[in-house]
This record gives sequence, C-alpha cells and structure tokens, in this order.
Amino acid sequence: MSKLNSMSLDHTRSLRNVESIDIAIVCSRFNESITSALLKGCTERLFELGLQTSQIHISFVSGAVEIPILAQCLAKSGKFKAIITLGAVIRGETDHYDHVCRLVGEGCLRVSLDYHLPVIFGVLTTDNEAQALDRVGGQQGHKGAYCADAALETLAAMAEIS
Repeated sequence: MSKLNSMSLDHTRSLRNVESIDIAIVCSRFNESITSALLKGCTERLFELGLQTSQIHISFVSGAVEIPILAQCLAKSGKFKAIITLGAVIRGETDHYDHVCRLVGEGCLRVSLDYHLPVIFGVLTTDNEAQALDRVGGQQGHKGAYCADAALETLAAMAEIS
C-alpha cells in the first residue's frame, strides 16, 4: 500500500469518533451567492463525517473583515473544538482587496494561535467571480467541504500529540 493511501486510511480511522466534537462556522454574507454555497458544502460534508445538527453552530457576519472578531468570541467561549471561517473576497479595481485579505488571514491565524484551536481559513480570495464559483463545486472542487475535512483532520492530528 502506498504511503498516500495509508495516510488516507489513517485519516478515515481517526474521524470515526466525532460525538464529542462541536464545531463553529463563521460565514460572511458579503458575496452571498458564493458564501452560501461554501456553507452548504461545509455543512453537508460535516454531516457525511458523522456530525449532527446540534454539534454545528453557525454564525453570520456582514463581511470578511468581521470574521476574526466573531471567531475570537467563539474561541473565547471554550465551547468549540474548531472554527471554520467562510467568506469570499473578490478582487476589484482598488487595493482594498489586498488589505481585506491580509486583515482576515492574519486575524484568523491570531485567533488560532492565541486559543490553541484550529481556525480553518475557508475565505476564498479570487480575482473574479468565475474563479470563486470554480471553488464551490466547480472545476477546483469544493472549498467548503475541504474545510470540514481540514477541521477534523487537524483535530485528529492534535489529539495524537496531546
């Protein structure tokens, strides 16, 4: 068996016990056609992985810049094993895009490190709407589902070394 295949099997084994895992999702409403697809893919994948509705807490914010502060509040509550952040920042004609991407990315990383908690960065940063759509079930897979996998895989890896 190849190393990649055995890693996949190990990952699957470590995800079998999800009854004690509560996950928070912070979803931006800005670019809602994209973010609602991210949220749908994420929650559907969490259900496939065995989580129940009662284990998933969903909060909404108006835009991507507000994601880190709500993630921080959720982390501070101590109720969640992981936080998944979902949003879509699409490049416009000004450098606002660069500032927003930097602020959101750094804010989410800070929450993760400050609270020793996986904060999964599911904020799409694309040049246009077509690229974003490719990442919510199009040619580039589904970032929402990927974030669900990443949250549980990170938790499993952390549990192994704790």
